[in-house]
Amino acid sequence: MDKFKRTLIAIPLALLLSLSSLADDWEPLLNGNSFDGWKQLGGEAKFTIKNGEVTGTSVAGTPNSFMTTKRDYTDFVLEFEVWVQDGLNSGVQFRSMSKPDFKDGRVHGYQFELDTAERAWTAGIYDEANRGWLYPVDYNEPARSLFKHEQWNTARIECVGNEVQTFLNGKQVSHLIDEKAISGFIGLQVHSISGSELAGYKVRWRNLRINTKSPKLSPPEGIYVRNIAPNTLSDSEKRQGWSFLFDGKKTNAWKSSKSGNAFSADGWTVGDGALTINHGDGGGDIITKKTFGSFELDFEFRLTKGANSGVKYFVANHAKPGADSPRYLGLEYQVLDDDVHPDAKQGVVGNRTCASLYDLIPRYRKVHNRTVPLNIGDWNHGRLVSLPDGTIQHWLNGFKVVEYERGSNIYDALVARSKYADIENFGLSEKGHILLQDHNDEVSYRSIKIREL
Repeated sequence: MDKFKRTLIAIPLALLLSLSSLADDWEPLLNGNSFDGWKQLGGEAKFTIKNGEVTGTSVAGTPNSFMTTKRDYTDFVLEFEVWVQDGLNSGVQFRSMSKPDFKDGRVHGYQFELDTAERAWTAGIYDEANRGWLYPVDYNEPARSLFKHEQWNTARIECVGNEVQTFLNGKQVSHLIDEKAISGFIGLQVHSISGSELAGYKVRWRNLRINTKSPKLSPPEGIYVRNIAPNTLSDSEKRQGWSFLFDGKKTNAWKSSKSGNAFSADGWTVGDGALTINHGDGGGDIITKKTFGSFELDFEFRLTKGANSGVKYFVANHAKPGADSPRYLGLEYQVLDDDVHPDAKQGVVGNRTCASLYDLIPRYRKVHNRTVPLNIGDWNHGRLVSLPDGTIQHWLNGFKVVEYERGSNIYDALVARSKYADIENFGLSEKGHILLQDHNDEVSYRSIKIREL
């Protein structure tokens, strides 16, 4: 009996020791009432500290200001509470840097966005002064409602290896996978302000603590994973059902649209992790061997100056009975150099510009009052979403630029006034191929992946 009692006592003691050890893995990021171990970079906004709470106050006529750790961090979990005055933009830098050879020492790197505007992108991931938006919160629409205006919000940032996850008030907001792990400081930002009417606005932080001893990623909640690492599939993506159509090497998912045979290297080359249409070779379009209905499609594309191509979906053979060759037609995510190629000026109200639904619906040029970027000569991120209810979305570099309902009255009216007016049931098949268009211009694709819904 005594031995049995001792066993019962030993179990909770072991548990307490384990919990104590876990608690010891956390350490405060601030030392009481001082900024020991910190330094201010950038602008001249005011930072004060009292009872462990930091207050940042905006100042007119000065650039973005940062109170940053002198120490760099790579793998960690960071937690804090934050309160932001409406009208002020702010953020928390992490894995960030300031180097003399980069924009004269300007602070750059990941930022946990603090956004009081209608856009509501708090806890999205922005690459300050560098690549721009990496994970806008439109990728995870429900998370836009998590931020509590002029109240205390709880935040969490997880960085392990090349993966980053952010959380706001207990809910996951983002999941980013970069090409490699990055090391850098942590910083509290007070954004520059456009006019003196916002001078004196405040952002406050408290209960900042960090775990560098046992950082782990929380189990993903199934949100969209933005994977920047070229031609890779993370474990999280595999669990969600993503698979490659092109992984930088293999083309076995594709076939020629002309002959219907296996993929032909005529006009297309595979090299440096990309599938490239060779200028002027006339190899012809390629289509997937498999057909798809409801799906998410991710891809990256790179345009040479003046180039034209397209990603088509719900592609079906519309050749007349007895025709010698197939006639593959489908809805098209336009891929185009808008500034140089003349097709951008054709059609109606810009419905042949890049990321538009070709000849039917123009893409938004601005989203949330920001111009949607298109990078000629560099890689762009395209995304297509086909939902079970018929809704279709086009995305370009993190921004949703087209949304429509396939088969709706509006859709039918648009088709009736387009070049496809005489094509019966155009774009309305239950499933269809995905097609990459050869327009005799040099265009490259990589990281082509799909998930059926």
